[in-house]
Amino acid sequence: MKVQSRILSLAVLATLPGITHAQDAATALDPMLVTATRTATALDDSLSPAQVIDRATIESSQATSLQDLLRGRAGINLANTGGLGKQTSLFLRGTNSAHTLVLVDGVRINAADSGLAMLQDLPLAQIERVEIVRGPQSSLYGADAIGGVIQIFTRRNGGGFAPHLELGGGSNGLRQASGGIGGGSARGWFGIDIAYQHSDGIDSCRGSAATFAGCGADEPDRDGYRNLSKSARGGYTFNEQWSVEGSALRAEGENHYDGYYNYSETLQQVLGGKVRYTPSERLAVTASIGRSDNESDNSGPFGAVGSAQTHRDSASVQADVTVATGHLLSAGVDWSDDSLDGSSIDYLVESRDNTGVFVQYQGRFGAHQLQASVRNDDNQQFGNHTTGSLAWGLDLGDGWKLTASHGTAFKAPTFSDLYDPWSGVPTLDPEKARSTSLGIAQQGHGWRWGLDAYETRVDDLITYDAATFHMVQVEKARIRGAELTGSTTLAGIDVNAQLSWTDPRNRTVGSQYDNWLARRARETARIDLDRRFGDLRVGLTGFGAGKRYDDAANGVRLAGYGTLDVRLEYALSADWSVLARAANVFDRRYETVAWYNQPGREYQLSVRYQPK
Repeated sequence: MKVQSRILSLAVLATLPGITHAQDAATALDPMLVTATRTATALDDSLSPAQVIDRATIESSQATSLQDLLRGRAGINLANTGGLGKQTSLFLRGTNSAHTLVLVDGVRINAADSGLAMLQDLPLAQIERVEIVRGPQSSLYGADAIGGVIQIFTRRNGGGFAPHLELGGGSNGLRQASGGIGGGSARGWFGIDIAYQHSDGIDSCRGSAATFAGCGADEPDRDGYRNLSKSARGGYTFNEQWSVEGSALRAEGENHYDGYYNYSETLQQVLGGKVRYTPSERLAVTASIGRSDNESDNSGPFGAVGSAQTHRDSASVQADVTVATGHLLSAGVDWSDDSLDGSSIDYLVESRDNTGVFVQYQGRFGAHQLQASVRNDDNQQFGNHTTGSLAWGLDLGDGWKLTASHGTAFKAPTFSDLYDPWSGVPTLDPEKARSTSLGIAQQGHGWRWGLDAYETRVDDLITYDAATFHMVQVEKARIRGAELTGSTTLAGIDVNAQLSWTDPRNRTVGSQYDNWLARRARETARIDLDRRFGDLRVGLTGFGAGKRYDDAANGVRLAGYGTLDVRLEYALSADWSVLARAANVFDRRYETVAWYNQPGREYQLSVRYQPK
């Protein structure tokens, strides 16, 4: 716990506003954000707490997976079942793992059966940037966005035609390679990438067949993982009015486990296309289509034990109208159809569609900002649900900004919630939530900090009861929390720090009243320090998490922990660099899911070719 306490303290100190007045801080360009409003907005103008992780940050982090990149980010809790490639649940602002909508290039990828996004199978080599928006977003996106939205954008290409390449390896038999080509001109751009990752893995589960603990098996072996991914994208601007773009991502995985499921072959595929028509400076109309596929074939010691294939087709039309300077009105229609095909489980219902209609207003009145939106979703299975949000911001001067927002959200039960033969309950109702958030932030020449506090109340929360082995509907849950973030440059060291506190409680009267919701740590912190010495770049990432409970009864306690990663990057030339990383350097042993191991100390070494 000493390491964890020190990391938490560093994160707090790094985000205090007094420290951010560094004299030598560099001016940072404000990144653009699309997800918070479905329109391009400067990050500092967003009224929703948000974060953008760009390609440069991804590369400098030397993370091996998306969950590695996301851990410790503001508002995020992760629970992983055994290392690289293993199932990972993400809890945003203390809400359930299926309460975060995940998009890839605007296309939903949450599986139709479980509601989960296969984050562990999305390769970092294919990602250009990640946008994280915290708080309810159902008034723009419909179901699933109770905790927030995470949007992943595949790599973009510009400038002259150029290839890129990276090769590397490391502990636990890690070997990985990625490369691609791409380029662009004033009118068009394209890119093609391929990436491969293979690890011998660790012993993912320390379960017991005698007590049926964890995975219920005694299998002290390595549980490997392999992922092969390919992506292609491109766009073309015909004239000032018309432009098109499209993207495709396909990731195929092979995964070894302990227990009833020993081996799985997975496929995640996302296809998307978009046409934009801009007849004038005041009007823009965007039409898009998409499809996401999630497939898995599972086997055990005695052969095949199940398969699942889920598909989601989607389409949308959105019009953005500038009614006056500083006032934007957006309206649109979204349609989606979820279906199960080829599943080994006989679900009572195997398809349903949803149509959503929304309107949003964004305006400025002097120092004031206003954002208001309302949406109605007509779900084939559960009928109509109306959600709304209202957000306000006030520029206080000297870089200070005050924000306040309130929003409602809902989530329809998944096919597995309702009809899984072992745990499903067909009488479940949609979950409903309301959330209020307050924020204060300040930014200056190359520094910024922000503090956001929130309360979310969820009615009819759906969760798994380990005692009955069935889904249960908790009548009420209350989640309170706060997030403190900051970034600056001190003595040439780039500092980025994030500290989150969440208090997720079951508020249903009964034996579990006031218990913590399972698998959420109350405190998490992350600090990234980077310093360049000529051709050498040195970085540290410290992460800490407090205790959590693995079950709804709060009978299984998992201890808090802290880890430290060290990384080096040396430029051999303008285009070539060599990278080295040591993760979890103190070899901390910990679990985020009871009985499931996490990697100890690991090393990586790689070489990168990327023309400047």
